[in-house]
Order: sequence, then C-alpha cells, then structure tokens
Amino acid sequence: MADTPCRPYRRGMALAVLSSIMICVLIGAVGIIGVEGDPFDRLYFALLALGLTGACIGRFKARAMRHTVTAMAIGMGLLAIYAILIGKHHSPVSSVFEIMGLNGFFVVLFLQSGRFFWRAETSNLN
Repeated sequence: MADTPCRPYRRGMALAVLSSIMICVLIGAVGIIGVEGDPFDRLYFALLALGLTGACIGRFKARAMRHTVTAMAIGMGLLAIYAILIGKHHSPVSSVFEIMGLNGFFVVLFLQSGRFFWRAETSNLN
C-alpha cells in the first residue's frame, strides 16, 4: 500500500516535533553541552525558535518544512563544531565524542524529517 500524500507529511512533522521536545527535555534535565544550566544550551533554544519561525513563515507547507528542518540540522552540526572550537569538550562531562554524537543524533533526526517532507512534497506534485 503506497503512502498517501499526507502520511509522509505527518511523519515528518511528528519527527520534527518529537525531536524538538527531546532537545527541550535534555536541556532541562541534564543539559546538552556541559552541565545543567550551562548558558551554551540557550543556543539550542535559538535553533528551535528558528525552526518555529521558519515553519510559521512557510505556513507549514511541505517544501518550507523541508527547508526549515534541513536548516535546523545544519544548525545542530554548527553548534557542535562551535562548542568544540570554544573548548566545551574540556568540561569533565562533555567529551568531543559526546558532543558530536548527541548533536549528530539530532542532525540525523532532522534530516530524516526533511526526507519525509520531501516525500510529501513530491507526492503532491504527481
């Protein structure tokens, strides 16, 4: 049974929203970079605000959502690189492996969400 045009869109939206919720929970519980309450974690909230702004500007259409979650994936990768460049990996609780691994996990989730939005976009063109 083939996917209906709205099924990939719903999957993409669910994955993007759940990934964003997971980021918020991680920041609140233990912090993504460093310890809980590290000011660097505010940058992740800025990334989530970017996602919400992009979604609203694009009116939640599949093409706009694909671009938005792709931008969020790139932002996650850039935050990991920035954290390492400023020395956050010297903290006893954040190694390079942990920073790159956790941020990489979210990069993959956002890119997969973008793939779902791409499928929704292309199925609407047919």
